Amino acid sequence: MHKLLAFTFLVSLFAFASPARAQTDPRAEARSAAARRAVVQNRLDQFGHRNWIVIADSAYPSQTAAGIETIVTHQSQLQVVREVIDAVGNAKHVRPTVYLDKEIKYVDEQNAAGISDYRSELLTLLAGQNVKALPHEEIIAKLDEAGKTFHVLILKSNMTLPYTSVFIELDCGYWSAEAEASLRKTMNLQAD
Repeated sequence: MHKLLAFTFLVSLFAFASPARAQTDPRAEARSAAARRAVVQNRLDQFGHRNWIVIADSAYPSQTAAGIETIVTHQSQLQVVREVIDAVGNAKHVRPTVYLDKEIKYVDEQNAAGISDYRSELLTLLAGQNVKALPHEEIIAKLDEAGKTFHVLILKSNMTLPYTSVFIELDCGYWSAEAEASLRKTMNLQAD
């Protein structure tokens, strides 16, 4: 009897885990994307100056800092970048500075098929944004430092090309760097 139950359990387990069952359910995928967008909007409402949102490739490592939250999206990276850029653009309290890995400019088709099309699509998507390119390790160091004090949201995509993560540092949307510099100058001039 026990052998029959064990056998039935194993057959059921394999049936539910089989590739035929693993087919993508468009409704489940849509619910998952909607849930992710809701989380992004919720975090964006909470986030402000010095918070980060990262749209990462699939090999991006899980980080251990307490302030870093990772969500595996199972979605196209460009789709997630578009959604996040749109959400940040609609927020009045923050504005983005986008960091790209400097290395991406030098990755060639021979080593990463599809990278040229990806670069072109990404640059089109980021047109009009404040985009900076830094070596990957410098961006990671900035992110690690921010994660010690501020929350970071990592949205891990299904991207399988190297150096394609998009790092978005949030800044105050209603107070510019120029306004801050002017304020500091005035304060220094009027110091007691």
